[in-house]
Amino acid sequence: MATSYSADEPAARRQTGRARAWAAAWLAGTLMAAASLAGDEPPPAATTNFAAQARQVYLEARTLHESSPTNVTAAWHFARACFDWAEFATNDTQRAGLAHEGIEAGRSLVASEPKLAVAHYYLALNLGQLARTKSLGALKLVDEMEKQFTMARELDPQLDHAGPDRCLGLLYRDAPGWPASLGSRSKARRHLQRAVDLCPDFPENQLNLIESQLRWGERKLVERELPHIAKVLTRARAALSGDVWAASWADWDKRWEVVVTKAG
Repeated sequence: MATSYSADEPAARRQTGRARAWAAAWLAGTLMAAASLAGDEPPPAATTNFAAQARQVYLEARTLHESSPTNVTAAWHFARACFDWAEFATNDTQRAGLAHEGIEAGRSLVASEPKLAVAHYYLALNLGQLARTKSLGALKLVDEMEKQFTMARELDPQLDHAGPDRCLGLLYRDAPGWPASLGSRSKARRHLQRAVDLCPDFPENQLNLIESQLRWGERKLVERELPHIAKVLTRARAALSGDVWAASWADWDKRWEVVVTKAG
């Protein structure tokens, strides 16, 4: 039986320290994938386990989508599964192949269901995966990513714990600035803050914002927010528990430790 999950369930992309890597792929004109702020990745055994889970979900989603190509739910589940499995790709060829599958499913769904937020959202995420496999060619994908995330936000700002604003914030933060691309600190700040405002108890939103503030040298602001975020993480640990969140917490705890150290 194919795995069933809703738009807001933690997907495999939040089950590894590399879950944010697609948006951190913009390095000074080369747009190659960057390491996370936290540094080290999860232990190999854990990563292998998460990869196996993502692959299984992908295979199940692909089977269901192929058997019911007009099924809307099956289509966006497949687009998401392509993105999740691509997080564990071992080379650009594999990642690009999965991204193209997800993009094809996303484009088809957007054409038939233009008001479906998840269609735009996972199309944009798969475009991000494809961008990771390119150098300067990735710049051509950025505008469409922005467009699709913006559409997803307009249709459902709460999707994936304020995912559209979160992704827009990271895109504006990490993309090169004008005239090369659309990078903008002011836009990044606006969207990252909006994600926090919409879903303040989701750790990823809080961590993205405070990591960005550290990057921008806003130490006083970071010091002021540290006690509040510590309380958010404590509450979230009780609400977001169980195996499905285990790797997310491994990532979040590691990043939080880095934030506290850098702010100290």
